[in-house]
Amino acid sequence: MVISRRAALKTLAGLPLVSLLPAQERTPPSPLLPERLQPGDKVGLINPAGRIDKRETLKDIEDTLRDLKLVPVRGNHLRDQYGYLAGTDADRAEDIHRFFRDESVKALLAARGGWGCNRLLPLLDYDLIRSHPKIVLGYSDITSLLVALHARTGLVTFHGPVGISTWNAFTRYYVQKVLFEGRAVTFRNDHPAPVKEPGLTDFQVITPGTARGRLWGGNCSVLSALIGTGYLPDPTDTILFLEEVEEEPYRIDRMLTQFKLAGILDKLAGFIWGQCTRCEAEHPDRSLSLADLMQDHIAPLGIPAFSGFLTGHIENKFTLPIGLPVTLEADRGRVTLLQPAVR
Repeated sequence: MVISRRAALKTLAGLPLVSLLPAQERTPPSPLLPERLQPGDKVGLINPAGRIDKRETLKDIEDTLRDLKLVPVRGNHLRDQYGYLAGTDADRAEDIHRFFRDESVKALLAARGGWGCNRLLPLLDYDLIRSHPKIVLGYSDITSLLVALHARTGLVTFHGPVGISTWNAFTRYYVQKVLFEGRAVTFRNDHPAPVKEPGLTDFQVITPGTARGRLWGGNCSVLSALIGTGYLPDPTDTILFLEEVEEEPYRIDRMLTQFKLAGILDKLAGFIWGQCTRCEAEHPDRSLSLADLMQDHIAPLGIPAFSGFLTGHIENKFTLPIGLPVTLEADRGRVTLLQPAVR
């Protein structure tokens, strides 16, 4: 059985409010850049969240990496199963440590999302990770790993495809430009690879303007569950992007309200809403829309903001560096890196 994030996070609704206060968010040191990828590099396959049930899934992931001229290396516990998790917390954390210790491995790719990364955060050796900076790539539940590594070490991590994602031309383009070539790219929905998902090239301006700041973000429900834990970066003058999947508008409303009450939204320099896949209300006639929520929660902030960015549970994915300074142009629906994300 594979559990959804919603089911795993549901119990958090009953936590005392004091546990959600933002006093423990951390100011990361200067961005710590990992080395860029090169053909022939080894990539460690980790599975820090949900279990893999199909043996052929791993072969598909390895074939994808080989197509990129990379060499896949399986974590020792990649196919472990502990209920809905991919093994025990200690074993999943040890796979991460193993690849950071191994000088021959240049990057870590999460095989899939699901639920479980939050459980690993207290077990990670952040000094080890800081002393061996490497590319870490994933999204969805992997969000917590990406932001925690950056908050605790300064390491620039990457919100992009997981192993089981659809590695189409669009997704591969940004992996190549950001992780291999080290380009300070501009992320825009209509450029440059062909888009195969009709209707997802549009963006909507919430508040016009331009902003600069460090980029961070990821899955909305995962991040909201980390508020007050000490594993989020200091949001002051940053640009936050969020995405979600299979959550009705009232749940998104609850999460954005939590960000607001925790003081995070008021500290931002800019805001981006990505894609919310299968987030339709069960009863649309009695529901607010996502556009309503953007007007209620984001527009009053008066900061540059737009929605419709190509990040989330969709086929076409940007590879977004967590912790790197960027420029946001809300009027044009663009985000531009101010420096390469790798060295």
